[in-house]
Amino acid sequence: MAVVGLGWAARTIWLPRLAAHPALTVTAVVDPSPAARAAVADGAAGVRVLADPGELSPELADLAIVAVPNHAHSSVAGALLRRGIPVFLEKPVCLSHTEADELARAEREGGAVLVAGSAARCRADVLALRRLVESVGDVRHLRLAWVRANGVPGTDWFTRRSQAGGGVLLDLGWHLLDTAQFLLGPLEFDQVVAATTHDFVNRRAARAVWREDEPDAARPEAADVEDTARAFLVADSGVSVSMRTSWASHAAHDRTTVEVHGSAGTAALGCTFGFSPNRLGGSSLTFTQDGRVTPVALDEEPVGAEYDRQVDALAGLLADPAQRGKAVAAARRTIDVIERIYESAARAAGARKPEEVPA
Repeated sequence: MAVVGLGWAARTIWLPRLAAHPALTVTAVVDPSPAARAAVADGAAGVRVLADPGELSPELADLAIVAVPNHAHSSVAGALLRRGIPVFLEKPVCLSHTEADELARAEREGGAVLVAGSAARCRADVLALRRLVESVGDVRHLRLAWVRANGVPGTDWFTRRSQAGGGVLLDLGWHLLDTAQFLLGPLEFDQVVAATTHDFVNRRAARAVWREDEPDAARPEAADVEDTARAFLVADSGVSVSMRTSWASHAAHDRTTVEVHGSAGTAALGCTFGFSPNRLGGSSLTFTQDGRVTPVALDEEPVGAEYDRQVDALAGLLADPAQRGKAVAAARRTIDVIERIYESAARAAGARKPEEVPA
């Protein structure tokens, strides 16, 4: 295994899990920053510490986990794929259809498989909700919400459109849209109406200090991405989807809600995605029919267990020929919806009087 990009996700999520896994060995870590390399070098005995992903080869790593800033996802992953190195790519897999096309070409030309990070669908509570979906009858509506109290990423590139591609919609919203595909299968949307706002993103008190992203460092410039996105989508099948995702809000606690409404009942999951400690208890799953609410038992699991499952599955995914092209196809559907949400929000903002548009 190689890990490319040594930011918060690599240090907190991937490196500890890879080091603890009996079937996996980290052979290389890569980051252009001398400080980032130095931070992991002391605990990296026998591991190549590299400055450039171009130094990786199929002989050095069977798989590279790419956890670089968003704007570099497709270029770094594409270059590795072309050299025959399979890639596990953190979300967002791409920032545009052009990048999706480039990843598809790189996968074909290099003969290596691209695997996408999809943490939410590996959660035990989401897996239980998926099993319950067949009980709701014909699905009519899906409600998705992931709202943080204070959770704006402190890493500077995360809130710059030029490097992140967008704000919370590309970050938390990607997880929600991937969850929708996991629960209901591929959806093609005829109608997309949306709005985005940025009331909290430049407030120091709204930052996610639990991410250990140097919370006391001042931002060199104001953030220019949204901290909240709201959308209402209607699929060609008639299924509607409402989505709200917020890095910060007036709420007291972080909360994720996934509800599947159908002709025969409603399945509802309440939980908290991600690693924030600002959560209320564990997960709750219910099935409601004709006024009767039936709780569904869930086994509690530690925060981050979904990433353990992803690590456990890596070797099997690499060996599965059906994975080729799968990640890009799913990413195309997700980025299509995200682009249309941004377009709808831009039209809504443009239709308002200039004095009504936030600075």
